[in-house]
Amino acid sequence: MNKNFWSKLVPTGHLPKKDKQPFFVLAPMANVTDAAFRRLIAKYGKPDVFYTEFVSADGLCSKGKEKLLVDLLYTKKEHPIVAQIFGANPKKIYEASALIKKLGFDGVDINMGCPDRAVEKQGAGAALIKNPKLARELIQAAKDGAKGLPISIKTRIGYNRDELDAWLPELLAAEPAAIIIHARTRKEMSKVPARWEVIAQAVDMAKGSGVLIIGNGDVGSLEEGQSLAKETGADGIMIGRGVFGNPWMFNKKINPSEISFKNKLEVLVEHTLLFQKLLGEVKNFNIMKKHYKAYVTGFDGAKELRMRLMAAKNAAEVETVIKAALKKLSVY
Repeated sequence: MNKNFWSKLVPTGHLPKKDKQPFFVLAPMANVTDAAFRRLIAKYGKPDVFYTEFVSADGLCSKGKEKLLVDLLYTKKEHPIVAQIFGANPKKIYEASALIKKLGFDGVDINMGCPDRAVEKQGAGAALIKNPKLARELIQAAKDGAKGLPISIKTRIGYNRDELDAWLPELLAAEPAAIIIHARTRKEMSKVPARWEVIAQAVDMAKGSGVLIIGNGDVGSLEEGQSLAKETGADGIMIGRGVFGNPWMFNKKINPSEISFKNKLEVLVEHTLLFQKLLGEVKNFNIMKKHYKAYVTGFDGAKELRMRLMAAKNAAEVETVIKAALKKLSVY
C-alpha cells in the first residue's frame, strides 16, 4: 500500500466541481463499525477507505491495551484502513501512532469532533476545537510516531457555533493528509440537518494546500454523496448512519433498495454470528441489537419480529428466531 494512499484516491488533485468523482469512506462509529461489521461491509459493499472505531491513545499505551486491540482487528480485504484514536497527550498520541504503524494500518486519524463528555473531559475529541495549539501538537506527534503514514483529522465546523474560518486554518497549517468535516457544530450534535454549504467553504479554504477535504453528515446513498461532492467540491464523502442494516451501502453494482427482506434477514444472522465469534467474549451482546431495527423494517410483522430479537440473549437464539420468521412471514 502506498505510504500516502489518499493521493491514489484523487490522482489528479482537486477536481473541478462539475467533474467531481468523490471517493467514499466508512465513518468510525463506536460499537457500530467494529471488526464484525467491517468484515461484512468488506464482503458486500467495500468503500474506498475503512475507518476503525475510535480507540483511546492513552489506553493503547497502558498495561491493559490488549483489551483495546480487539477494536483494531482487521483483515486484508479492508485495506486501505485508517485507525482512529483520541487523546490530548502528545506523548501518548506519538506512542499510539507508532503502534498503529506496527500493526500495519494505512493511516492514523485523530478524533477532534467527538461530543462525548467523558472524552471531552480529557481535553480530547471536540474539546480540541477550543485548543488549536494542542491540536497542532497532536498532529505533529502522530506524524512523528507513525513515521510516514498519512495523518487525517475528523472534526466539526465549530464548538458552540460555526467557527470554521478560525478553526480550519489551524488544522491546515499542521498539514495533515486529509480533514473530515462533520457539517455540524459540537452543540448541534446530530439534532439539525448537516450544513453542506460550510463544506463548500472548507474546500475553498483548502485550495492549494494539498489537504483533501472529506464531507460528512446525513448522506443516505452514493448518489446523494456524488451530488453533494459536485455541489461542494469535496474530494471525498464519509457515510456513517446510512450503513445501519445496509452493508451493501458502498456497492456500486447493487441498489440497496432492491435487496430482498429475506436476504436482509439472512445477513442479520450472518452479522450476529460473526459478532459473537470475534467479539462475544469482550463485548456485550446487546451491542448487536442496535442493528436489528435497521435490518428488520418495511414488511408486515417487522415490529413483532424486532421485539423477539430484542429479547434474544445470544446468536443462537437470534438464528432460531429468524429461521422461524422466514417460514412464517412473506418476506420474499
